[in-house]
Amino acid sequence: MLSTSTQLLRISQGQLNLLERCPRQFQHTYLENLNSPSDPEQEERQTLGSRFHLLMQQREMGLPIQSFLQADTQLQTWMSAFANAAPEILAPATDNQTFRESEHYRTLQVQNYLLTVVYDLLIADNQKAQILDWKTYPKPPHKSKLEQNWQTRLYLYVLAETSEYLPENISMTYWFVQSEGKPKNIKFIYNAAQHQRTANELNELLSDLTYWLERYQQKEQFPQLPLGKKACNYCQFATRCDRTQATEHQSDIYDGLHLRNSLPNLANIEEVSL
Repeated sequence: MLSTSTQLLRISQGQLNLLERCPRQFQHTYLENLNSPSDPEQEERQTLGSRFHLLMQQREMGLPIQSFLQADTQLQTWMSAFANAAPEILAPATDNQTFRESEHYRTLQVQNYLLTVVYDLLIADNQKAQILDWKTYPKPPHKSKLEQNWQTRLYLYVLAETSEYLPENISMTYWFVQSEGKPKNIKFIYNAAQHQRTANELNELLSDLTYWLERYQQKEQFPQLPLGKKACNYCQFATRCDRTQATEHQSDIYDGLHLRNSLPNLANIEEVSL
């Protein structure tokens, strides 16, 4: 069983999203390390996205980025379009009262878990704080869907809990740098009511996780979605969960799954994208 003496488990927004969507899928992915074969196209998109994040980080640190731009025309296009769309973000601070840091890392303990966030860019002054996040996939999701994503909820919550800023003085903006050729942004202004709601939902979800982990150590499976849920049709674990008829491709995936029976240290789990 987990106890107060147990090492804190490190949890990111990616794990929270999956845990809320389907606890059984969380079990297969993070406790049993079941992985499907990689998708070359997805890997290529992730690599390009990582390069843009690195480009923005180096620029913020004052390091040269010309070699990055010269070597990659896609990055050149994105950077130029973003500079035209949001020059105020790229402008350096003109006073000593403004804090700016890329890849800003924060943690917060809630129950037996260490919540971790990494802000692509944090800009803060004496009055307000802005979280900025870069996205490189072409089509932004609907704002209401993004608002419910744990990245939005957790990032705002952790900053409010680990700083002196009132929730109303905190914002988070997603920048979709290649949104059909023109960068677009979606901004969220935080408030006290949202902060309390997130606290309640977070504590409830983590309490559930603690209970499920205790039962899992007693050989009991995490809960799964009810029969007939459409999400199961697109899940690589559908056959394993007896939730739908798997395609031949899914069957090949299951044949390649690797199972580890021990409970791993979640501190080593990498963050999952939106």
